[in-house]
Amino acid sequence: MIDLPYSLIIEATEEPDYFGFYSPDLEGFTGIGHSIEDCVYKAKWGMKEHVALLKERSLPVPRKVKNPKIIIQNEAKLAA
Repeated sequence: MIDLPYSLIIEATEEPDYFGFYSPDLEGFTGIGHSIEDCVYKAKWGMKEHVALLKERSLPVPRKVKNPKIIIQNEAKLAA
């Protein structure tokens, strides 16, 4: 069971112990981790903090996703 309120995308980088992550459902939410498990752990608590900050600033909070997904992919490269 995925214990996250929003979907999560984890991107592997060229560094073997460095991953970036973000949620396509929660604007402005990003982070980094040293493993996939670390990213999921940090995302779980970070999403709660991010939502609390949005509420504190009276900004809109997206609805929780009924069936969140975790996608693991290579880091997207920007075209030159």
